[in-house]
Amino acid sequence: MTVSTGRRERKKAATRQKIADTALRLFLERGYEAVGIRDVAAEADVAVTTVFAHFASKEALVFEQDENFEQRLARAVTGREPGEPLIPALRREIEALVRHCSAAEALPIWRMIDETPALQEYEQSMRLRHAEALAAAIAADPDLARTTTECRTIARFAVDAYSLAREAADPDAALDEIFRMVEAAWAATVRPGETVADQAVASR
Repeated sequence: MTVSTGRRERKKAATRQKIADTALRLFLERGYEAVGIRDVAAEADVAVTTVFAHFASKEALVFEQDENFEQRLARAVTGREPGEPLIPALRREIEALVRHCSAAEALPIWRMIDETPALQEYEQSMRLRHAEALAAAIAADPDLARTTTECRTIARFAVDAYSLAREAADPDAALDEIFRMVEAAWAATVRPGETVADQAVASR
């Protein structure tokens, strides 16, 4: 039963990847607006219903790593080493995401996104969703003990750091600048009577 389930999951993942790869190729070859869901389904040799079983919208086909990125951000909080402060863990994951999205092969995709209002809108809503998921992960960590507003604020900062660094001429330098401010913002959440040293201990 386990083997059968594993085989089904692999087949499902392969179909999803095939659809996403096909859609992206068509979008880049013909232009995003010129390609419809039916075109993608026909080229991938699947039914239209199969496309929608894997992707909720045409825009989602471009952002097929959406769910993976959201999970990675949450794991930067929940999976960090015991005693590791939050901000360096977030910085490490954001840096990896920026590197992934700044690779040469990703540039035509981001050019298409930047030139397509529907994709820009989807990307903005996706970033807000990622920030909310990250905020929930931070809030759920008993060692961090921050208010909901503080968790949401630092999560927004971290997700915006990804977007700003991706667009910068020098992503690494941009991340250095941004995370100095993020670190300062996190340090500013020191409670009355609590020292910065106390906070550093509490966040480990």
